[in-house]
Amino acid sequence: MTVQDLHIWQQKASEAHALRDASLAKVDPPLEGIPAPDQLPKNSLDLVSKVLTAREIEITEKYGVTELLQVLRERKISVEEVTRAFLRRAALAQVTINCLTELLWDQAISRAKHLDSLPAPEGVLFGLPISVKEHLGMVGDNVTTSASFAAWVGKPHGSNVLLDSLWAEGCVFIARTTQPQGIMHLETESNVYGRTVHPLDRDRSPGGSSGGESALLGMRGSILGIGGDIGGSIRLPSSNVGVYGFKPSIKRISNAGVRGLYGGRETITGTPGPMTVSRAGLDLVMRVALAHKPWRLDPAISLRPWTPYKFTSPPKVAVQWWDGVVMPHPPMTRALKEVAEACKKAGMEVVDWDCEGLDHQKAWEITAACYWPDGGKELFDLLEETGEPSLPLTKFIINEQKSVKDHTMEQLMKLNSDRDSYRAMYAKAWSATATPTSREVDIILCPPSFGAAPLHEQSRYWGYTSQWNILDYPGAVFPVTQVDPALDRKDEAYQPKNETDRFVWDMYDAEKMKGLPVNLQVIGRRGEEEKVLAALEEIEKAMGRD
Repeated sequence: MTVQDLHIWQQKASEAHALRDASLAKVDPPLEGIPAPDQLPKNSLDLVSKVLTAREIEITEKYGVTELLQVLRERKISVEEVTRAFLRRAALAQVTINCLTELLWDQAISRAKHLDSLPAPEGVLFGLPISVKEHLGMVGDNVTTSASFAAWVGKPHGSNVLLDSLWAEGCVFIARTTQPQGIMHLETESNVYGRTVHPLDRDRSPGGSSGGESALLGMRGSILGIGGDIGGSIRLPSSNVGVYGFKPSIKRISNAGVRGLYGGRETITGTPGPMTVSRAGLDLVMRVALAHKPWRLDPAISLRPWTPYKFTSPPKVAVQWWDGVVMPHPPMTRALKEVAEACKKAGMEVVDWDCEGLDHQKAWEITAACYWPDGGKELFDLLEETGEPSLPLTKFIINEQKSVKDHTMEQLMKLNSDRDSYRAMYAKAWSATATPTSREVDIILCPPSFGAAPLHEQSRYWGYTSQWNILDYPGAVFPVTQVDPALDRKDEAYQPKNETDRFVWDMYDAEKMKGLPVNLQVIGRRGEEEKVLAALEEIEKAMGRD
């Protein structure tokens, strides 16, 4: 087949592949010892010791974010050596799990050399390698961004307020990562870049839409990345691979400059946020982002500096055992029980969060309509420009949601009114948790998903993350345990409550999911980002972590 025989979208995808391949060709020394594509191991981490040097493995695995920053600031390791190690590991990740749109080899090495040449380290993020979800943009010249649409391949782009803040503090951007078609799947697959697979099991999903980020973090090709979240796109992929992720409330950090559809949509909006291998990375990104006063450049941002929260008494924790729609898989329920018990032993008051009267199904119907106020027309029109086909999960999230339609102005105002009424109802329910003898709940501890990473194209229930987007509540996810068939047996007597519950329950198989990460989620009230991260710290201390 010649180039002339390809559809326009295929030609554009070939251009994107050529750019990525050219960036990978710069890896020095080249990667060796990688099997043919059809011989790649199920667990991609099995290749690390066969391809990377012992020194590269030490640099990329020994340190968390804080520890790596310390050795860089003390100049015990040069920025260039650290950068090269992570670049080569990121390249290995791309070859094995298909998580990059571009490896920033030349840019990163140049930046590292510059930082090493400084008389003294400068910036809070001095020398720290950072990866970024592609549609957010990038610092530098000749930047293009497709957001995984064939029609946008080669389209000029640039940086944004958030990335400029990180750059000003001395970071090194090393890679740009994949996202799905429309940036609206809880999976990561597009016609432009193909499918991104899970580092531990290539038959399973690393999540979406920031699945390239989560997969790269899972391979330790990065230890800190920036994703985006409008329905779970930071928290779900972080959960699938067992890393930390944080979604702030909207208008807390800047989303200006991001490339995507529906500019000006105010029914529901997304937000960038950190994804990282250590809890400290979450607070670090928020502190840096707000220290640069983004409200001076982005008028959409609230004028609120980062003010760390300190509990003067143990937090009051509400546990959401299920959302009233879909029952979590056994490993998720076990994780909730284990963490709730640890919280109790640490002196926290632990109560139940009963969702059955809060109608999370109604929330989903409002949310789905808010995502696509024009019934998906803008997206489908863009696909049509190049003849790019809609993928199954694109059709699912638009065509298979009964509340999605092209709204008239009157219908749109009614939708916004329904959204606000639901938010008010939920806020009232939270406030009602205060009693004459106890304050109101500080945070909700809940699942970030129905279970561990599912097989590809099975991520079709958004409720455990999207619920908090429609309410605009901040949320952090954190690793807890792994699937253990001896502890997580399936209750064969369980009778699913509805068809969605049945679909989710039927996919659980403890043996096939053995060893997969299980995360939990901490949710706070709107605008209480600092409190959520403070509560996460208290919970992890209760679990015996630093």
